Amino acid sequence: MTTERPSPPLRAGERETLRAFLDFHRATLAMKCEGLSDDDLRRRSMPPSTLTLLGLVRHMAEVERTWFRKVINGEDIPLVWSDEGDYQVAYDASGSTRSEAFEAWQAEVGHSRRIEREAESLDVSGYQPRWGEQVSLRLVMNHLCHEYARHNGHADFLREGIDGVTGA
Repeated sequence: MTTERPSPPLRAGERETLRAFLDFHRATLAMKCEGLSDDDLRRRSMPPSTLTLLGLVRHMAEVERTWFRKVINGEDIPLVWSDEGDYQVAYDASGSTRSEAFEAWQAEVGHSRRIEREAESLDVSGYQPRWGEQVSLRLVMNHLCHEYARHNGHADFLREGIDGVTGA
């Protein structure tokens, strides 16, 4: 299956632009994982790092869950892979499969999209305990664009190390 990556609009409102850039970055991560086996997706970058493409997918499921469901929606739920709130657990994809990781990530993306669309405005806010204050949906969407862009850079290097594929 080929991932279709949306082009962000050249002229649109703030919310539509943020939504499009976030979906662009989500699609980029999916594209970096296309056509690879579970073993390839679990292949580490370079010792001592344990970073893998599958670990990035799992991590981004946690990021989506935390920022949209826990912070903006105020849901009292654990992380996907750690009841203790340890974000590093998601990076260990050694026993994970594409289907498990992508199912969790896509479910969290679905929740995030629903929460964003149901929010009255970008000014809707939620409490971010690590920062000790309220943050807006606007900040959350910008922060997720930043998170995806940073990790998609990692994904570029990981993919190139696996099979030489670059770009996109």
